[in-house]
Amino acid sequence: MSLPRLEAASPHGDGRAGAVLVLHGGRPDGHQGAGGFLLSHVRMVPFGQAVARVGARRGVDTQLLRYRVRGWNAPDLDPVVDARWALDELRRRHGADVRVVLVGHSMGARAALRVGDDPNVVGIAALAPWIERNEPWEHLRGQTLLVAHGDRERMTDPRSSLWFARQVSTVSDRVARFDVHGDGHAMLRRAGDWHRLTARFALAALGLEPFEPAVANAMAAGAPEGLSVPLSAPTV
Repeated sequence: MSLPRLEAASPHGDGRAGAVLVLHGGRPDGHQGAGGFLLSHVRMVPFGQAVARVGARRGVDTQLLRYRVRGWNAPDLDPVVDARWALDELRRRHGADVRVVLVGHSMGARAALRVGDDPNVVGIAALAPWIERNEPWEHLRGQTLLVAHGDRERMTDPRSSLWFARQVSTVSDRVARFDVHGDGHAMLRRAGDWHRLTARFALAALGLEPFEPAVANAMAAGAPEGLSVPLSAPTV
């Protein structure tokens, strides 16, 4: 079995303002290595680049995690183990107090939510998250959470992510959830909107800028209004 590794997004930030850890998707089971060409990883490269473009010059280090294997593999929860390793590695590189935002897609979002109790994590962006109805949520008390799910989703269940956001909203007043109309699991039809939402959320969660009005308003509204917000394209 290969080791997990971090791959820096371009352009590179030095980490003085914090770090963003990007977690790709996978499958329920599978012990095949996650190296080489992997579509779930390739899908997240533009997200890492979008964050790096706006964050690198401000001192944000954006890293993409490569898991050891492709599967969730309960009860071992291999991507959760790897995400914990990555957080330790970011502390080693940038100091014990480094602030970290997690960005995960599908299985990667599930892993991000599981490790959201880490003391260095200051925000989580869960994109088209794979959520089961017995998913733990109490450990996210006080956490800053963004959830986004397409209405053409065929792989994961938007109703489950809505349920999860509602649960977390009972223990945190910083939860926002968006419905991405016209897009599905691959996040391709409205890729720019997904990237923008995620990048601006990451910088705001790190304390480098205010939350976008749509996100701030959703957090202020709380459940139910703030958890089913249509994602609008930016005005020009």
